[in-house]
Amino acid sequence: MLPFRKDLSFMRLFALALAGTILAAPALARPDAPAPILTSPEAHDTLSYARPQIARVTHVDLDLTADFAAHVMRGTAALDIVAKPDAKEIVLDDSGLVISKITDAAGRPLAWSVGANDDYKGAPLTVQIGRARRIIVTYRSSPDASALGWLAPSLTAGKKKPYLYSQGESINNRSWIPTQDSPGIRQSWTAKITVPSDLVAVMSAERLTPKGIPAGKGWHSYRFRMDHDVPPYLIALAVGDLAFRPLGPRTGVYTEPSMLDRAARELSDTEKMVAAAGKLYGPYRWGRYDILVLPPSFPFGGMENPTLTFATPTIITGDKSNVDVIAHELAHSWSGNLVTNATWSDVWLNEGFTTYFENRIDEAVYGGERADTLADLAWDYLERDLKNAPNPDATRLHGDPEGTYGELDYYKGSTFLRTIEYTVGRARWDAYLTAYFNRHAFQPQTTAGFLADLRANLIRGDKTLEAKLELDKWAYAPGLPDNAVHVKSATLAKIDETLARVNAGAPISAIDASRWSTQEWLRFLNGLPRKQTPEHLAELDANLHLSTAISAYIRSAWLVLAAQNRYQPAVASMEEFLPRIGRGLLIFPVYRALKAQDDWGLPIARRIYAIGRPNYHPTVVATLDKELSWKAK
Repeated sequence: MLPFRKDLSFMRLFALALAGTILAAPALARPDAPAPILTSPEAHDTLSYARPQIARVTHVDLDLTADFAAHVMRGTAALDIVAKPDAKEIVLDDSGLVISKITDAAGRPLAWSVGANDDYKGAPLTVQIGRARRIIVTYRSSPDASALGWLAPSLTAGKKKPYLYSQGESINNRSWIPTQDSPGIRQSWTAKITVPSDLVAVMSAERLTPKGIPAGKGWHSYRFRMDHDVPPYLIALAVGDLAFRPLGPRTGVYTEPSMLDRAARELSDTEKMVAAAGKLYGPYRWGRYDILVLPPSFPFGGMENPTLTFATPTIITGDKSNVDVIAHELAHSWSGNLVTNATWSDVWLNEGFTTYFENRIDEAVYGGERADTLADLAWDYLERDLKNAPNPDATRLHGDPEGTYGELDYYKGSTFLRTIEYTVGRARWDAYLTAYFNRHAFQPQTTAGFLADLRANLIRGDKTLEAKLELDKWAYAPGLPDNAVHVKSATLAKIDETLARVNAGAPISAIDASRWSTQEWLRFLNGLPRKQTPEHLAELDANLHLSTAISAYIRSAWLVLAAQNRYQPAVASMEEFLPRIGRGLLIFPVYRALKAQDDWGLPIARRIYAIGRPNYHPTVVATLDKELSWKAK
């Protein structure tokens, strides 16, 4: 490992960074050199136009105003650049940005052009930099920027003020930030965000001005700083009527005032989770760990934005049975944020590692049976996706530019790591993982790089162990290797017994589900035969109150079953549920189940979607527009 030395020449730093030989310092201070990039063929990012071997962005400085009337972010982005001496241009990623001008640091105009647009990955923005190593882009985002969700007051909890949030993963931040939008090109960043004075801005960085600074009549500004080099998809913003409550010395929750009490109660174990994670795999390196609970249109369960996890309100169910989502996003502070997949072809390095780590946090905080229950249910999803994948290649961990089919990145990836743990023993595995996170901190990683590290630092030439682990089969082959470890839960075994009795004809009224966790409900509902009679569905609903279930997880699983059986009495529940929930995990299955019922279900899906579409994040809209063949009237 080379130490960071300020007396290293500029070009030597650049050459070392390109070669991937500079390792990031573990300290919290800004490194003296940019984070390394990887230049192996496996690290080539096909979803970015950037050519970082020639010129790369190392720092982004944003000065933007949130224009709620026009639904745009407008202002400037100043980019610090490292480039080869003979580099004439830098290529950035652009998706619908409206650019006014680009200058050097002295204000001199620079020539620029936008290339041909691809519907998915946008277009290359090429800037003729000459000798400039800092450029300033004056621009605004498009009203339909894929990263930005602009919510009317009616779509918030308070119903009085508008709301804005961003979602950058995987390649959406190029729609509001002109930079090299690749996970392998890590960048530090700073920002000044100006918003209406009755709203609060938060970002995924150190909050330098928590109360805002006056910025003219009716406006105030917030400043943020991220000293670490991070993948650009982790630059995140939210603006709304936000209140804050501490949960511990370094943890807290932001949300709308009317949701604050419920959210704080549900998330009260967050400080324990941070402590447990640190004991497992080394200290938490990001300062604070806060959580932002968003309005229901947020498309994911959570997003691991550094210092500030974005979370869906659907996890707030009153019994803490879904706070494994928080354990997951916290675990990303090591696997994903600290060590990041260099390209989206290796997203399992983020999600598989994190799902494994999440389960270990759950075990440390809530006990072994809780962890076993979550792992056993995850096995169900693993089998589901292996069965439903369109072809064998879609089940490979390393492959498609945006990961494997369904949630295999999560569940096949975590099963791979659990299998290693069971093979080598937990103590040896934990020691390896802790060292792995330290060796590769603040750096990109590939599947090939991880396997090489495993062989060098865990297997160490042990041919018997190499044969037992079947590493290449796990990483590159389709399907599931025969050494996969399936953790079984005593809690879910009891649900399976209940299912067997119900499927044999036992009355639903005999079931006592009053203390079931979400995981127990899901095992039960997903374990029911897919073909049901209307009478049995009516009995289920009457006794278990599924159509009015408060938990979005339970309601979603029930509505899928109802749609698969064309159960008309459940349509009213779909009409209430689908427009107000924006989380893809919960609404996609219902829409897809309706679509599969052709003449009965597709008209229902389109009718409900017409109502819900304005409430959804652009990424959800893009998916459902395509799947439902939606055309605006």
